[in-house]
Amino acid sequence: MNIKEIAQLAGVSASTVSKIVNQKDESISSETRERVLKIVREYNYTPYAAATASPAKTWILGILLRSSVSLDSTLDGIIQTAQANGYSTLVYNSYSDMEQELKNITSLCKNNVDGIIWEPVEKESLSYSTHFQNMKIPLMTIGPNGGDHSHMIPYEEAAYRITQELIDRKHRKIACILKEGRRTSAFLNGYKKCLFDNHMKIDKDLIFYDLDETLIHKVNTHSISGIISSHYRKALEFYQLMNTLSFRVPEDISLISLKNDTMENLAFPNISEISTYTMLNADFGSYLCGKLITEIEKRTDKPQSFVQDFHLDNQTTVSVPFNLNVPKITVVGSINIDTYLNVPQLPHSGKTVSTSTSFIYPGGKGINQSIGAAKLGHRVTLIGNVGSDIDSASVYKTLKEYGVESFGVKRCNQEKTGKAFIFVESSGHSMISILSGANSILSPEDIKKRKRFFKNTGYCLIQSEIPLDTVAEACRTAHESGARTILKPSVCGAIPPEVLSMVDILVPNEEELNELCPGPSTLQEKTASLLECGIETVIVTLGENGCYVRSAGLEKHFPAVPFPSVDNTGASDAFISALASYLLYGCSMEEAVRIACYAAGFCISREGVVPSLIDKRSLETYIKQKEDSLL
Repeated sequence: MNIKEIAQLAGVSASTVSKIVNQKDESISSETRERVLKIVREYNYTPYAAATASPAKTWILGILLRSSVSLDSTLDGIIQTAQANGYSTLVYNSYSDMEQELKNITSLCKNNVDGIIWEPVEKESLSYSTHFQNMKIPLMTIGPNGGDHSHMIPYEEAAYRITQELIDRKHRKIACILKEGRRTSAFLNGYKKCLFDNHMKIDKDLIFYDLDETLIHKVNTHSISGIISSHYRKALEFYQLMNTLSFRVPEDISLISLKNDTMENLAFPNISEISTYTMLNADFGSYLCGKLITEIEKRTDKPQSFVQDFHLDNQTTVSVPFNLNVPKITVVGSINIDTYLNVPQLPHSGKTVSTSTSFIYPGGKGINQSIGAAKLGHRVTLIGNVGSDIDSASVYKTLKEYGVESFGVKRCNQEKTGKAFIFVESSGHSMISILSGANSILSPEDIKKRKRFFKNTGYCLIQSEIPLDTVAEACRTAHESGARTILKPSVCGAIPPEVLSMVDILVPNEEELNELCPGPSTLQEKTASLLECGIETVIVTLGENGCYVRSAGLEKHFPAVPFPSVDNTGASDAFISALASYLLYGCSMEEAVRIACYAAGFCISREGVVPSLIDKRSLETYIKQKEDSLL
């Protein structure tokens, strides 16, 4: 700080400042004198003569920090090394304030420190370095604002390496959890660079500063399989949140975090389920101090360079992605835009009904069952057709929102996306009319071309709102890929025996059952005839009466779960998606059917299908309250 700068701050001339500091201020008002002296004290101004005097060695090192928050153990490393070499330390905190920073700089200069380690508040702060240069004080800068020669803990490399740890284990959807601080920018750069180098998309929707509902949803739908965290405290918060939601680390999601080399003030500082990279902050501080002392004392020996040891403290907690451990669900079926019309009663011949209430959702059994299974925690791939119209964009957006893989959804030129018009009366009963659109041209050849999407499929859900020869090819391809098939017959009438022979589980309602088996008179006779076709299990949904299950080793009626009926449109889709989901989780047929009854009951208690499909956490929480032994 020089006399001109003091004068500028005080709003007076340099000569006025000179008179005051040299006590030749008889003609200057007391108000002006006090204003100038206050600034002189705050900024530790030293008259030129004193400032230019050659100071003796003080054996003091100055440490000027941007902020003490999150400095970890770096400062400890500096102080310990200084003391080991006979130096004491003066530590100043600028609290991220450039004005305070300047005051601290002038104070350090006044104390004639032998050398300074400085973490600038802003890049503009480097202009203050002239104060050190004028006094020939050796200077070392640290942090992101320290200029070209600044020293930094290798956070960028650390983020790159922990991202690569997950990529090496076949993770392809990796999220990044950040906390504002010194390391944030470098950490984020390392994460992005690693994705880029591995030819992976950098998705801003996978970068989180807050543990919000969006992150929970992406975990719930397995839209992400691995997470890296810049701060251990943030990783711990995420881990505890996952525990409350009944998610397991690393079985459901893998988690790697940076961790400091000192015990942090945490409630649970050592969680074995969190894999960590320990940053050697104390060693870094020791390195900085040693390098500065070498410069101060003009030693010829060079200090050892700083090397961060990068290795996972716990490798057992980083698993391969969930979707590679657990088979997925593939859905082949119709994709529509559903228009719901709430009416006092269903229309019939000669009767006109009016309504003032309607709403539109992406739907169709393909979409409904896909989203239902995704909300229940599975990786899901949908195969189907949409048109080249604006409705297709809504379909893709909805699939992305719920984490359903849309690689198998084809946009067809010169076609329109299918539409369904759904009349729902106050009792919850509904009537549906469908314009097939692009669904009608989903061909067996399309299934063959998309065969790769059947890989690692546990269950393939198929509906007959697409051509029957395509249904047959989907069943055939699923079996060739080692998947079991579940068929929902609708809008089809009779189904050829050769198609039925490729179905493992058939789920008709009573009307569909009568169309499939017009001859036999009783439920038992009809289902028995279907079993003779080669079907393993037949499940007849009976609406408010529950369902009837028939297989070689099981014949049982399951009652419906009592829920108020608002809209029964998507009950079967909710039932089937839950049935497949919990069979894939390892439940028995009886257990899976019972759970599926709960999912169907929940669905009919809400308007629309997609908004009414229940998620895994809500479903299991409700079941545990009503029937704890089921889970």
